[in-house]
Amino acid sequence: MRSALFAIPLIAFALIPAVAQDKPAASKELSGPALEKAMADYKKKMKECTAAREKHEQIAVPYWERIDQKRKSRIAKRRSGETIQLTDYVLEQPPIYTGPRCPPDPSVKQEDQPEDRADLPVVADFLRNAKEHFGFVPELPASELAYKRAYVAVASAAGLTKEQIVRIYSFESGGTGKYDVQAGLESQRPGAKATSSALGYNQLLTANTTSLLAEKGERFVKTLHSRSAQLSGEEKKKLERKIEVLKRMVAHARTVAVQWSEHVKLGRTPRGLGLHALNLDIDIGPLLQTQKLLDSVVFARARGIDHTLTAAELEMMNLTGDGNGYDMVSMPQTMRSKVPTSNFFQRRGYERNPIAGRSKVVEKLIDETDAVMDRESKLQGAKDLSGLFQ
Repeated sequence: MRSALFAIPLIAFALIPAVAQDKPAASKELSGPALEKAMADYKKKMKECTAAREKHEQIAVPYWERIDQKRKSRIAKRRSGETIQLTDYVLEQPPIYTGPRCPPDPSVKQEDQPEDRADLPVVADFLRNAKEHFGFVPELPASELAYKRAYVAVASAAGLTKEQIVRIYSFESGGTGKYDVQAGLESQRPGAKATSSALGYNQLLTANTTSLLAEKGERFVKTLHSRSAQLSGEEKKKLERKIEVLKRMVAHARTVAVQWSEHVKLGRTPRGLGLHALNLDIDIGPLLQTQKLLDSVVFARARGIDHTLTAAELEMMNLTGDGNGYDMVSMPQTMRSKVPTSNFFQRRGYERNPIAGRSKVVEKLIDETDAVMDRESKLQGAKDLSGLFQ
């Protein structure tokens, strides 16, 4: 699924402005002497904030450059069959910015203040683009349990274990997420915004969907053809129409080079967003969600991991990309307590991931992932999924 050895999830590429600004509290518009005083205070604080940020960047930029250099070095060593040593990792923790946040401009209305992050596409956008560009309207499940049942059937047949299926669902969806759950919108709290395009039980990004279609498209088409052969009448015709649309979508996913960076770019286009709507379809969505995990299992097995991956180990590959995840799960236990988690993320992905920063080292990241799985697998969505195995 990931064409690059050390591919990084899309969230790692989301840029945060170098100077973040606080949004002002609701207040009446200032004018005259009050505005002059507020502007003087704003300029003073802005100067302090900018200076603090620049000082931080002088330390942070070289650190993350070392992370990247060490990662590239490990890739080269693995290709030549060399053993990875502790010195092949950056062993210091990343610098954390502790300076002041930059203030809002008092001369600009609250609603016109720049946001730290632009609104990201959501399910409605995926659906609209799928219909507009491919004439595709996903066949939604009759119920949440129906989608779960379809997912369990596909994932179990592919060889994923109950533990992997249920615990990764619990971790990624919060233990209650529905088939259309998107990152940042799990709780459906007022004012919530999507934090990435990650969608569904295993949180596929638009680039994941594009990659899977480009690399495994024929497999999905073949699977649907097999199902079609067992049908008749209108049900058969309906599935055959869906297959023809899927073929067109697969063809579009192949209009760019089979490279993660190209799939990221395509996933941001209107047609790329339309491809993502396939995850919502009762026939195709479970295939995509399953294949994402299955590819990680195959990746690890091809590189000598002969034991069944625990759910937490498989989640490391799901969370950070196959290459980075393999780097962690193949690491000797004696090294896991010493290697910082920053070695397996790009800077923005690390800074946006609270668990990675809080856990600090590989051992604790895996342990904390397990703890979250323990807790969230007790919630109703996870219990419903687990019950389908009985």
